[in-house]
Amino acid sequence: MKTETLFNQNRKISDKFALSKSIVVYPGDCLDLLRCVPDESLQLVVTSPPYNIGKEYEKKLHLDLYLQQQAQVIKECVRTLSPQGSICWQVGNYVDRGAIIPLDTALYPIFSSLGLRMRNRIIWHFEHGLHCSRRFSGRYETIIWFTKSDDYVFNLDPVRIPQKYPGKKYFKGPKAGQYSCNPLGKNPGDLWVIPNVKSNHVEKTEHPCQFPVELIERLVLSFTNVGDWVLDPFLGTGTTVIASIRHGRRGVGAETVPKYIELARERISQEIDGELRTRPMGRPVYNPVEAGNSLTVVPWDKNDSEQMKLLEKNAKYGKGS
Repeated sequence: MKTETLFNQNRKISDKFALSKSIVVYPGDCLDLLRCVPDESLQLVVTSPPYNIGKEYEKKLHLDLYLQQQAQVIKECVRTLSPQGSICWQVGNYVDRGAIIPLDTALYPIFSSLGLRMRNRIIWHFEHGLHCSRRFSGRYETIIWFTKSDDYVFNLDPVRIPQKYPGKKYFKGPKAGQYSCNPLGKNPGDLWVIPNVKSNHVEKTEHPCQFPVELIERLVLSFTNVGDWVLDPFLGTGTTVIASIRHGRRGVGAETVPKYIELARERISQEIDGELRTRPMGRPVYNPVEAGNSLTVVPWDKNDSEQMKLLEKNAKYGKGS
């Protein structure tokens, strides 16, 4: 309680790191920031680094050089990580002349060589994104979760989700007749269905690859306790710091692009004032059919094409169909 009270009294955004601070937005290179962070002082490092696909905030590099640069950052992050700490790297694919290379597989040897242990490869699934014409459209990215030791923080209860069959009971044995489900909910598993931040998302800013606050909230609640430090070396528009301070943690991140630094500070200030609009944790994914959205009604003649029948929910087919 003492730590939480102290945190609540120190909710000012600083541009320099110190263990006495609570919120830090460092305007510069993450390696410069990391040099100011003492050994083993952070509980969680979570980030979505540049994917090396040529976005406006990155310069596309040869994959080997890109991995070398990532290795520098990861090594420094591991140095600052508590023995009970976790590191989560959220990545997609590197695209080379139309062929994809999953970045989590390319990055895994770096983490392993530093003595980290992978606990989960979390699949983040979403419905919207680039529509491909010569391969299936990508609709997931991965979060690779590593720990520094076997003695790590893992809080499952704050992130449990509703049971599928809450009324299920044991049918035999000493617990026969008792409810078999945890009343707080079930483990969310390693497949997370969370909408990504696209044009109609309440959190959308001008950043092209912004991730949703609720994705980071789940990681913060699982791998840290109140008062712990959470670092994002590639802060973007401040999502990691927002998720951290929302739940009484301390947040620090580095960003080099001036307009994103300003966006991050603005969004964090709104969060401090209780004015930031975000998608709530646990809200069911929007179902346009259940919502009665008129755009789900098939506009073409049912007899136009046999293939179109596959899109009709209640279509009835003959033996030759």
